[in-house]
Amino acid sequence: MSDNEICYMSATELSKNYRDKTLSPVEVIKALISRAESINSKLNAFTYTFYEEALDNAKKAEEKFLSKNGNPRLLEGIPIGIKDESGLKGKPMSNGSLLLEGTISDNDAPINGRILQEGGIVLARTATPEFSCAGYCNNLVTGITRNPWNLDFTPGGSSGGSGAALAAGIIPIATGSDIGGSIRIPASCTGVVGYKPPYGRNPEEAPFCLDFFSHVGPMARTVADNALLQNIISGPHPLDMATVRENIQLPLSGGDIKGKKIAWSDDLGFFEVESSVRNNFLKTLEVLKDNGAILEKVSVPWTWETYESYINYLFYGFGAFIGDVCSGNEDKVTDYALYWIAKSKTVTPSKFAGAMNTIGEMYSFFGPMMEDYHAFLCPTNALPAVKADFDHSKDKVIINGKEVEPMGGWFMTHPFNALSRLPVMSVPSGFSNDNVPTGIQIVGRSFSDKDVFNVAYVIESASNWYQANERPEI
Repeated sequence: MSDNEICYMSATELSKNYRDKTLSPVEVIKALISRAESINSKLNAFTYTFYEEALDNAKKAEEKFLSKNGNPRLLEGIPIGIKDESGLKGKPMSNGSLLLEGTISDNDAPINGRILQEGGIVLARTATPEFSCAGYCNNLVTGITRNPWNLDFTPGGSSGGSGAALAAGIIPIATGSDIGGSIRIPASCTGVVGYKPPYGRNPEEAPFCLDFFSHVGPMARTVADNALLQNIISGPHPLDMATVRENIQLPLSGGDIKGKKIAWSDDLGFFEVESSVRNNFLKTLEVLKDNGAILEKVSVPWTWETYESYINYLFYGFGAFIGDVCSGNEDKVTDYALYWIAKSKTVTPSKFAGAMNTIGEMYSFFGPMMEDYHAFLCPTNALPAVKADFDHSKDKVIINGKEVEPMGGWFMTHPFNALSRLPVMSVPSGFSNDNVPTGIQIVGRSFSDKDVFNVAYVIESASNWYQANERPEI
């Protein structure tokens, strides 16, 4: 088995090979380190690396698989990338900010603790824009992170390093966070799978565990790997009072949509959508139709005025949080983060209350509509990707010859952060003319995680993702 084959194996495949003793964790870690060292200088997907410790942990995992009494855990020996924003005890992080560079964590974030408890091996931290506040991935600490499929474009953000590392074959699974689409945007841009669980499903650290726009979740190259990691990190946690007591276990295979009604919209009522995104989306609908789904187009009554109202919730809280961290050091902060701070100061109490009312109105349509459907589909991003050095505080976004809102006009994820209890997954739908992947969002009814995975398995099975000739050349 070649190193390249090893690097593109899924976590579930690696685990099976470990248990069959046809592959060792040490071999895998060495192959991934070698590949990362050869290509990461072009991608900038990793920030802090922990190669020596990872090799030591791989040797310990190998011993467990070789021993009759080893009792390997669910993630034993599986390498993972952890987004550079959440705690890993004793390890540095930066959250993409000069102000936080080298911060040493005092504890493991809840999901990271669960990953380590199940034997996951942290190979590296993955890059993020400053404070995870952008849909692309460049910052003043580690520079620009690039898309493995086309280095001129962004891998998306804010979990862009995770998306780039997965697509490039330097990690099999990774973590992400999603406050406006930060798991799904990069999943679409890099042609991988990313899952935003319902708010309350996965535990977070305070204060963001109290923000219903905010979610942490898995990213991987396959649906089953998302299910594997999601099963491990989900469930109630004593430090997060928002986590729901009832938990579910997702299937690691399956998918049957025969006779199931699926609603869809190609623009959510207000997005300008680039032609390759729309064409790939419509082709994916045909795949579902061929597999027995009953597809119905619905008219979504949302507008840009809807967006301009509900986004005030994020500006008010998240923007103010960034402002507090940066106070007195604004000269060391990116322009796009300063944009959030400025926006936060424009949100009056009335606008904040208006955002909450708008979100309620959005769900007053979407909730009753979804009672008639198994799932809802729409594109993930309205544009395959923006350029790698994009900055929403000063650059324009043009789609189909029309200028759109530069921060939220090119990705179609944020409405489902407002509707936070809905599970949403982004899966690949194809490629643009620039060889940048495109994605499709699968939206479920509130807390109906299994329905989303059900549809995703069907799309994955019928679409033949990740063939050997469909890997990026870096």
